[in-house]
This record gives sequence, structure tokens and C-alpha cells, in this order.
Amino acid sequence: MKIAVAGKGGVGKTFIAGTLACTFASKGLKTIAIDADTSPNLSLTLGMTQEEAAHILPIAENQQLIDEKTKTDYPGVFKLSYTVDDIVASQAVSTLCGVQLLVMGMVRTMGSGCACPAHNLVRTLMSHLIVERDEILIMDMEAGVEHLGRGTAKNVDILLIVTDAHQASLVTAGRIADLARPAGIPEIAYVANKVTSTEAEAMIRESAEKHGTSVLAVLPFDQEILISGIQGKPVVSENRFEAVARVQSLASGLEHNFLSS
Repeated sequence: MKIAVAGKGGVGKTFIAGTLACTFASKGLKTIAIDADTSPNLSLTLGMTQEEAAHILPIAENQQLIDEKTKTDYPGVFKLSYTVDDIVASQAVSTLCGVQLLVMGMVRTMGSGCACPAHNLVRTLMSHLIVERDEILIMDMEAGVEHLGRGTAKNVDILLIVTDAHQASLVTAGRIADLARPAGIPEIAYVANKVTSTEAEAMIRESAEKHGTSVLAVLPFDQEILISGIQGKPVVSENRFEAVARVQSLASGLEHNFLSS
């Protein structure tokens, strides 16, 4: 099962991606989480400290790995075909909740276009993880819609679009849904987050219907979760939070739909 989690920055997609990943791992399911955001912080949601997270070298910034995989003996020429299956074993970081984490990072090469070695390595690795491996894969996507234009989320089983009731969030969610459908993603659904009232929930449901999809889960706003985020404290194992319990229920539903046979 391959799940992409997208949405406007600040709507809580990283919290949802991390909670889903830890929930699956707690059931004994082998789970890989990919932080594909250009401002990666999924590690904190998965229970790592800021000091531990700071020591993670993103794939796109690991020049030794990039050279090892793509460099040739000819200046300006790099390999387009190479194996990446070993990268998971060598680069994935173990987290306290049992999830293996890969941080993709930002391609920083200027003026080289989308054919630069770092971009090619990230794209090849993402394709390998989605298409060729059988673990549960949870991708915390870049905020906004840019990842869909690059085809990063192609071949996932479901795209979860996280949104709150703010108009800017709803507009971004609608754009993501509209772009994802022609990209061939088989299932697209909204996750309503930080819901404060029945009116807010109704606005999100109306937006989802307008863009040809539905709301798969509704998570209430919780001031304690907001404070925990500000303090950098993970809440994925805190069952006392209703929002966490509802993400866990969402995980059970996804497991039933995609893994039961």
C-alpha cells in the first residue's frame, strides 16, 4: 500500500502522515516513511529529537551517494541507469515507533534543470520505493501542488489531501485534486483537519464534492496538539488525543481496503 499525503503548508499533513506510519508499524507491518517536503520535519513527528533530526543527511544533499550512483569518468556526463535498492538499507533511519524514515531533501543545484544528478537520484529512488517494493509506504509530500507537476506521487494507491476550512487551504486542496485525477492516481480523498464546528466540516465536504471526491476522515482541532507542535513534542502515540484516535481509525480503514484480500 502506497499513500501520498498532500496539502497546503500548515494544515497538518505531516502530523497525519507520521501518525499513519506509526499506526501501521505498531501493527507489525513493515513501514517506510518518506519526507519529500522541501522543509522536512517528519522526523520530529515520528519521535526523533531536534538533535537527532539535525544529523540526518537528506538524499538530495548526500554528494558522496550521488557521485557513487551517477558519476562517470566523463565531465558533465552522468549515469541515467543504476540500482537504488541498497539505498534504503544504508540511508533509512530507524525511529522509536518502528518506522524506517528516508529524508529526500531539496535539490539545490542551480541552473541544471531537472536532469541534474541529485534530482535524477531522488526521482529514481522514489519510483523504486513506490513501484518495486512491498512495504507500506507513507509519503509526506511537498506543500502545495508542485510535486504533482513533477510526477512524484505517480503510481501511489491513494492520495490523501489534508485541508482545514480556511479558503486558502481549500483552494490548494481543490487544485491538488484537479491535478491528481488526470495524473492517473486511482483514489483521491480529503482528510478534514483542525475542524472547529459543523459549519467548518460542511465547508470542507462541499469543497471535496465540488472537486469530485469525498472526505475520508474528520479530525477535530485540538489546542494541546498545536502546543505540542510548537514545542516539538510528538503526539503520534498519545491516544488521549481524539485527532490521533481518528487517524488510527483511518489507518484501519485503509488497511482493510488495500491489504485485505
